[in-house]
Formats: sequence, structure tokens, C-alpha cells
Amino acid sequence: MSNGDMAPPGAMAPAEPMAPAEAQAPEMLLVGSKTKAALKAQNVNVAGDALAALNGIIYWYIDQAAKRAKANGRKTVRGHDFMAG
Repeated sequence: MSNGDMAPPGAMAPAEPMAPAEAQAPEMLLVGSKTKAALKAQNVNVAGDALAALNGIIYWYIDQAAKRAKANGRKTVRGHDFMAG
């Protein structure tokens, strides 16, 4: 794995500019109101770009878990596939 595969987006060097096809936002996997409520329960405000950034991190974790499952000869993603580092 390269270093780019080891950390969520934004944790490494700034991303390269996206091609027009990649510029479209991926489908939102989070429930916005629930996520905002969880953040506000921590006594913080939620910026307009926060949910999109967190959604990108969720997609990264899904990708990494799927890669780990496949590398271990499985088609089933298990809970520990999200925790492996």
C-alpha cells in the first residue's frame, strides 16, 4: 500500500485538482440532521462543508475495508476491516 492508501483524504498532502467527471459529489451516505445533532451535542457549530468532508472520509473507509476483505480472500466486509491499520 502506498501512503495515500493509509490515511483518510485530507490527512496527507493536498489533493490534486479533480477532473470534471470526479468533481461530482458522491452520494451522501450520512443522515445530515443526525450528524449535525451529534456534532452540536459536542457543543460545536457545523460548517456548510463539514458533512461533505465527512462523507468523503466514509467513502474512503468503505474502499479500504473492501480492499482488505478482498486481500484476505473474502467477499464479505467485517467490522474489523474498518479498524485495521
